[in-house]
Amino acid sequence: MLDSVTKTRINTARDILVGKVPDPKSQVEQITIALIYKFMDDMDVEAEELGGKRTFFSGEYAKYSWRKIFDPRQSGHELLNMYSEAITKMDTNPGVPKLFRDIFKNAYLPYRDPETLKSFLKIINEFEYTHSEKLGDAFEFLLSILGSQGDAGQFRTPRHIIDFMVAIIDPKKNEVILDPACGTAGFLISSYKHIIKQNSSNYISEEAPKVIAEGTQSVNEVILTTNGYIGDKLTAEERTKLADNMHGYDISPDMVRLSLVNMYLHGVKEPQIFEYDSLTSEDHWNEYSDVILANPPFMSPKGGIRPHKRFSVLSNRSEVLFVDYIAEHLTQDGRAAVIVPEGIIFQSGNAYKQLRKMLVEKYLVGVISLPAGVFNPYSGVKTSILWLDKSLAKKTDKILFVRIENDGFDLGAQRRAIKGNDLPADLQIISEYKNKINLGKQADLESGTNISLVSREEISTNEDYNLSEGRYKIEKVYSGKYPKTKMKEIAAVESGYGFPLEKQGDNTKPIPFYKVSDMNLPGNEIFMKTQNNTVDRNDLKSLKAKSFPANTIIFPKIGAAIATNKKRVLTKEAVVDNNVMGIIPNNVVINPMYLYSILRSINISVWASEAQPPSMKKSTVEEFEIPLPPLDMQEEIASEIESYQKIIDGARQVVENYKPRIDIDPAWEMVELGDIIDGLETGVSVNSESKNISEGEFGILKTSAVTYGVFRPEEHKTILPEEIHRAKCNPRKDSIIISRMNTENLVGASAYVKENYNNLFLPDRLWQTTITKPDISTKFIHLIISSDTYREKISEICGGTSGSMKNISKRNFLTISIPIPEIGIQNNIVSQIEKEQTIVNANKQLIQMYEKKIKDRIAKVWGGPSVKNLPGGQI
Repeated sequence: MLDSVTKTRINTARDILVGKVPDPKSQVEQITIALIYKFMDDMDVEAEELGGKRTFFSGEYAKYSWRKIFDPRQSGHELLNMYSEAITKMDTNPGVPKLFRDIFKNAYLPYRDPETLKSFLKIINEFEYTHSEKLGDAFEFLLSILGSQGDAGQFRTPRHIIDFMVAIIDPKKNEVILDPACGTAGFLISSYKHIIKQNSSNYISEEAPKVIAEGTQSVNEVILTTNGYIGDKLTAEERTKLADNMHGYDISPDMVRLSLVNMYLHGVKEPQIFEYDSLTSEDHWNEYSDVILANPPFMSPKGGIRPHKRFSVLSNRSEVLFVDYIAEHLTQDGRAAVIVPEGIIFQSGNAYKQLRKMLVEKYLVGVISLPAGVFNPYSGVKTSILWLDKSLAKKTDKILFVRIENDGFDLGAQRRAIKGNDLPADLQIISEYKNKINLGKQADLESGTNISLVSREEISTNEDYNLSEGRYKIEKVYSGKYPKTKMKEIAAVESGYGFPLEKQGDNTKPIPFYKVSDMNLPGNEIFMKTQNNTVDRNDLKSLKAKSFPANTIIFPKIGAAIATNKKRVLTKEAVVDNNVMGIIPNNVVINPMYLYSILRSINISVWASEAQPPSMKKSTVEEFEIPLPPLDMQEEIASEIESYQKIIDGARQVVENYKPRIDIDPAWEMVELGDIIDGLETGVSVNSESKNISEGEFGILKTSAVTYGVFRPEEHKTILPEEIHRAKCNPRKDSIIISRMNTENLVGASAYVKENYNNLFLPDRLWQTTITKPDISTKFIHLIISSDTYREKISEICGGTSGSMKNISKRNFLTISIPIPEIGIQNNIVSQIEKEQTIVNANKQLIQMYEKKIKDRIAKVWGGPSVKNLPGGQI
């Protein structure tokens, strides 16, 4: 992956040279020589630090070591002479392998300016090769400067994509591995590292989540790395054979030299890399490989390729010929992964269709779609990976389609690392799918969004054999994207402790003590931030109790409290009573907020016994299974949900705190309601049954239709047929409906009606009024009588009825005085408040939208696009 630091250094080096070396090709040569010179010295230094000896700069060539050239005691001219002499003599240095000597053959310094050289070498000295792939990054950026990559259709494959493909194919120590368009030998090096890792005694595949959690790998290294693996299970003979089995071809002599260096630096002392045109030469045609991995050139020269006649598919397109070559050069049980442009997937030309037909019938197992932009900054071309396996293809009649949406980097020109990466989870799915087929098990998947299966028969019914997944009716898609893990494997489950009465009410000590009743304390939905009772270490000792650490998820474990389904996360150390249970996440394998998000999606009653009162057993909770993606993906999911929750919380603040406010001018005229309204209509009491209204039926409103200040016609009951003749008073457009009888805090609630509702009627607990005076706005009157000031006035004039019900008499209501400005001011006030209410309503919609996003995101983790099948029911 070309990083910004490498790019800046290369550009700076070119800027320094440009005055003395104006030719770009010569600039590339000078930077290449200097980088390899520095790299050889780095390897000598590393050898000495490990107790070994220098090999590159020893004997009479020791005086040319990088550090001696950079001796501050040397003058600028001495530096110039020493470096110039060194690079011209390096091709005769017996300590340098032949492939390095070839690079230095005919090398020379084309300028004689000490200051330029000193500045140039200072920039080269800043390069550090913690991973030798950076050498390839630097070289290929240099090549891109010359434009040779674009012209040849060659684009460097990102390291994490290479490793992903290698992990799918899983090459073995005794297999012949080929890249027929090897470029910098990235696929061969990754395969070599993969095999070394698989044959190291300290390699434990199950520890991958732990490695990620400890932060020892970057996001593009989580698939594969050999850091710390030495292949100690390989014999000397196996190691030699492994190196001999790594074969690479490339048409470019520059790329061949670079591949040779790259392979050497990775421990392959005699790399099998050859300058060879895989499409026009027949010299290696009869050689077959167990594994082929490639990202061949996408572009064809003008006029196309002039291939020999041994290809199955007749074409002059390089991408077609390379895929044909790869498929035909697999051994009997051979397998391959090859990156192809979208043309291979759907182009309608005869050669493309013929190639796809051959692949579907004999080779193809899967098509993995990559995001557009994977090859930035070199190209934004859209690509896919074709997964070929001659053995697997015989065992299944289906083709797996995988759509990767996030590869761990943004899709801009800089390809910056971001949170989130589909590759680890998709690799796990692909591996499980492959294992099922090999074991002869049913490999059908069940439901999902980015994984699907399509039968070969369905693909073949279309004569073009199109490999675009979207054009097929998907048989089944993946429902369990992540493996499920028992709670006891990722967390400790503990119950709380009894709390003596004499310790209650003391909130002066450092450790909070929560009782089950505290689960209803006000505050943030997620975190416990307040406490009524506290203890100290001595109290814990006397109680024989232990505290729960921060990030423990607590919930009620006995009795009616279970039904509240309350779950909270402790923000700091705390103790809980024996009616509360806690789940303590193991931070090495589970992100606490991810776990909390998952648990929020289920109803904890699934853990409760059927006894009375219901209670939870520790063992039941411990056996409960949850989906467990890799830790970095858990963090991404938790972060995504947290971002949604922040939006919800912000929107909820707007909704809950908003109240229309009208600044009353004392100069406004005060008028009694009886003087401006046309009376109060009342509905009648009818028998009704609770069910939703359907077409052709008539309904009677509930008092809750106006409770929230907005008319909600859906709050009604259906009138029995025999009661229809008694119903009267439909809700009318531009009227106000008022609750005349309700509980004390709801009596007087009102709503403005925007439309006519001919199939709904008012009950006797609701009034309706209409205002017909031309200088009075009905909307303004509703704003006034629904304000806190006038709701208080209504409360003062209410009379009592049985129980907690209150009512208003017509006489009292009509004597309420309200301020009435002139009509222009009324309309301005209504307009302003309507704008405010539009914003409030938008926030309500935002809450609903992001609550759904949270549910859908969690549902996706559980394995499906909806929440209907979550354990314990939807929350």
